[in-house]
Amino acid sequence: MHKKEVKPGIYSVGVVDWNLRSFHGYPIHKGTTYNAYLIVDDKIALIDTVKANFAEELLDRISAIIDPSKIDYVISNHVEMDHSGSIPAIMNVAKNAELITSAPNGLRGLIAHYGADFPYREVKAGDSISLGKRTLTFIGTPMLHWPDNMLTYCPEEKILFSNDAFGQHHTSNFIFDDEIDLPTALYDAQGYYANILFPFGSQAKKALSAVGGLDFEIIAPSHGILWRSHIKDIIAKYQQWAGGEMDDTALVIYDTMWKSTEKIARRIVEGFAKRGTRAIMYDLSVSELSDIMTEVLTARYLAIGSPTLDNTITPRVGALLTYMKGLSPKGKKGFAFGSYGWGGQSVDILNKELTDIGVEVILDPVKIKYIPTKEQLEEIENKVAAIE
Repeated sequence: MHKKEVKPGIYSVGVVDWNLRSFHGYPIHKGTTYNAYLIVDDKIALIDTVKANFAEELLDRISAIIDPSKIDYVISNHVEMDHSGSIPAIMNVAKNAELITSAPNGLRGLIAHYGADFPYREVKAGDSISLGKRTLTFIGTPMLHWPDNMLTYCPEEKILFSNDAFGQHHTSNFIFDDEIDLPTALYDAQGYYANILFPFGSQAKKALSAVGGLDFEIIAPSHGILWRSHIKDIIAKYQQWAGGEMDDTALVIYDTMWKSTEKIARRIVEGFAKRGTRAIMYDLSVSELSDIMTEVLTARYLAIGSPTLDNTITPRVGALLTYMKGLSPKGKKGFAFGSYGWGGQSVDILNKELTDIGVEVILDPVKIKYIPTKEQLEEIENKVAAIE
């Protein structure tokens, strides 16, 4: 197989899952990669593995470089099975290898998944191993995004093997950031952060602080491309996202049955335009929740609308709120809107849900019976335009 060399003696041996369209239950559009890295020195180390069904390809890639039985260390930065799934296959071939994981949660997790028979070695933050000319140092990053997470740093090569941090669902036959379009890479990184790491902003800040004093020329994550030419860009983005920085953007998100709620949504967009605020409108019947959350990460305003269906909100709006609640956005402002025929409960339910999520309600709920009139729509537009 084609050898993908990160630096002399260091190889990217992971795989591309081109056809994956669901990750952790949320939709993705481009597939993803499971990155693993082989370091050939006096001793040989494999950093992370791949999903179990790609174990054969991982072994083929390693075999194109060295005999896999010669691996001395298998380093598990993260127990989750997209990274650890091929550990049994690797350890079955590399029978003398030690399996290195974080103490205590990495060890607990690997034993729970794969049993206690492997030769485990626990490491804690600051511990190191020598490969010969190179050293590997371990940095604890618990809850980014599991309790076991850690990063591996090679000071001699100035490479940070960052596992899920700085990753993206981006598929390519190239491996570096300067080999693809930068805005696309950054947007894919935003989508990954928004749908995986959003609730862990404080842990992301700690991770940024932990690596802030390190000298690295390459960030090698476990999903997507490696950063070498635009490290400052991705670090700046992580500082923005972890810090909860927002821009003057409004998301108008709705479901509709007979277009009345959609008519309200359109005039809300016009109202935001009047006040100079960028607005994006999402019809939940055609929009993916993961795409919406990518924008929620940095948007300041959320206007969410639903007609009343069977005395409550529609199932699509319910799914949005459940997903959003799990990702726990902070510091947002917004309001509820919708139409109804007789009961009219949906908007009040929405208003309470927004409050429970932590959204600051800045406009009284907008509730229209049957079809909104021209005058009602103009009033809604003007109220939104007047938001301070």
